[in-house]
Amino acid sequence: MRDLNVVLLTVFVLTVSVAADDVKTGKMLRVASVQMKSSRDLAANLEKVDQHLQTCADRGVRLAVFPECAITGYFDDVARKTASAELDAAERQVAEFCRELEIAAVIGTPYREDDKLYNSALVITSEGTILERYHKVQLAEDWPDEGDHLSVFEIDGVPCSIIICHDERYPELVRLPVLAGARVILYLSHESGLKAEHKIAPYRAQIQARAVENGVFVVHANAPANEDLTGSHGHSRIIGPDGNLIGPEASIFGEDILTATLDVAEAGAGNARRSLSRGPLRDWWQQGIDRVRIIREPVDAESTR
Repeated sequence: MRDLNVVLLTVFVLTVSVAADDVKTGKMLRVASVQMKSSRDLAANLEKVDQHLQTCADRGVRLAVFPECAITGYFDDVARKTASAELDAAERQVAEFCRELEIAAVIGTPYREDDKLYNSALVITSEGTILERYHKVQLAEDWPDEGDHLSVFEIDGVPCSIIICHDERYPELVRLPVLAGARVILYLSHESGLKAEHKIAPYRAQIQARAVENGVFVVHANAPANEDLTGSHGHSRIIGPDGNLIGPEASIFGEDILTATLDVAEAGAGNARRSLSRGPLRDWWQQGIDRVRIIREPVDAESTR
């Protein structure tokens, strides 16, 4: 295994002057999209997560977003065979990283609960507490069980929500959390690789549409491509409420970190909110809001260190 101390990261930094009071009141949120390449080696992946979190913390990031199944790698056989004890231990280790570095993270991992296996995203606070586990709803794989809820939760006072990969093709999975209050959407993915080139433009178009049609920010962390053109295709990005990219996209093959400071006041969600005041679907959307979980307490108090 390569010495992780010499892994080169390409870091795109958007420098914004931010008052401390604005961060504390939820007006600003400094985020990172971490384009990480995972392997089948769980320990190596966790070591890399730690390194990336340290880089993010050094750059003042408050929330770091990692790709789909970043903890184990996006491998069907690995997801099926990794035991609950291993997954639980990995969760605790990432939570400890967050606590030590005082940074929040959202990271993809398989998750076992009773007889179900989910493709999930962990939301870990800067105190090292697991605040939420979102399970992918719309599946493109045959190994996970489908998710059972949508949610809204706060990071530094900023209301956020999550979708995972194939979820992006279903606009309601963003619209309903936005109507319930979310202003930053965290999108974790391991999209098709370069050999499915015809999918790359629609992927970009769809996630930019989710931002502008709702008037919210999107932080997208995708996995990079491998040298043999397998894996995903990179192009992680941070998108503004107008649908335009904030800074450049990540590369195709690199393990890049994109950072930006989001002015949450710009995410007015006007297009989404008009769904509640105009047209024949007003009552239907209102009923949908009631199905979104508002997360106020950690799902796993024992994760606190």
